[in-house]
Order: sequence, then structure tokens, then C-alpha cells
Amino acid sequence: MSTIDQHADLDRPLRADAARNRELILQTARKCFAERGLSVTLNDIAHEAGVGVGTVYRRFADKDSLIEALLATKFEAMNAAAERAAGELDPRESLRLYLMGVFEFRARDRALADAIVRAGKARPSIVVERDRLERQVSRIIGRAREAGVVRVGFDYRDLPMLTSMIGAVADATRAHDPDAWRRYAQVVIDGVMPPTGTAEADAAPAMVGEPLDRETIELALHNQP
Repeated sequence: MSTIDQHADLDRPLRADAARNRELILQTARKCFAERGLSVTLNDIAHEAGVGVGTVYRRFADKDSLIEALLATKFEAMNAAAERAAGELDPRESLRLYLMGVFEFRARDRALADAIVRAGKARPSIVVERDRLERQVSRIIGRAREAGVVRVGFDYRDLPMLTSMIGAVADATRAHDPDAWRRYAQVVIDGVMPPTGTAEADAAPAMVGEPLDRETIELALHNQP
């Protein structure tokens, strides 16, 4: 099936029973990917959902098309989180809310970073949502920068690697202490925005170096040389 045919199939209205099966498959895939990462197969998802493998393949030609369908919901959730954070009047609290929110998304979802990296190759509507998220986050950071409450040089492009760092902690500690990542998320946030009125805040140096560009981030998150 061509990419165009797959995209058309995702948007075509479904019968009620087919729509229920598709939603069940998506919910199951979301849970499996979040808990175990993108190594989960379509056969695994079919088994977990209690449907035949053929039912999954009728709705999704391959795992990539299923991941793409889930991307839309991930970006919808992250854009909603960015909108809530942007509604906070205090620039420092606005950025803190967004950072903690995106770290929590990743702590719950092992597949988040890998899925977002795939967004650049997804259908145009998903690329639009990714770009909208970047604009929203850039505005949140811009307000914090204007207020003088964030380190000079901090950029939205720093977020994928910071999120990956917190994700590594969450993955390593999930079975022993599911909330351990919060301690280290706070350390990261304090590093980005040293507490106001402290010597650390007054003397905070600018960020070292430049943020990685999107291509380098994609290579790094996919563990490619």
C-alpha cells in the first residue's frame, strides 16, 4: 500500500464495529508502546487487545502506520499542555509547568521521544502539529528570557535531550520507585531556572555551546553514529 493510500485509509469513515476495533487497537498500542517501547510488534498488540492479527493488519498496514496514528494524539496532548502552561501569567511558573509536564509525559511513555523523532517523516498534518508545539514552547521560553528567569542560551531545541535524560531515570527506577524521576526533573529545572533571589541565580552563567539541530537529535535518539 502506498503512503498516500495509508493516509487516506486513516481518514476514511469507518463502520461502528470497525471504529471500535480501531480504537481498541490504538488504546492497546498506546499502552504497550508506553510500557515497553517501540520494539512491541503488531502481533503483540493483537494478542494484548484480544483481536485477531488480521484485524490489526486490516486497519494498519504496518507498525509505522500505527505509530503515525498515535503521533496525532501525542502532539494533541503536548500542545494542550503547552497551552495550559502559556496561560500561567508568571513567566517562570509558565516554563516550570511546561517542563515538568513534558518530563511527566516521557516518564509515563517510553516511546515518546522515539515517536516524536518520527514526526518529520509523518503526514503533513502531524508535521503541522509538531511545528505548532515548537512555536508554543518557544514563546513560553521567550517570556522567561524576557523576564530574566532562565539561563541565557536555553532553547526549545534543548528539550528532546533533557527529556531523554529524565526518561532514562524513569525507565531505570520505574519498578522500584515510579516517582524517582521527579527528584531529578527538579534538579534539571533548577539548572535551567536557578531559584530567584539566590547567589546561584545572580551568578548563573549562560548555557555552554549551542543546542543540537533536529538532524543531530534524531541521530542521537536513534543511537546512530
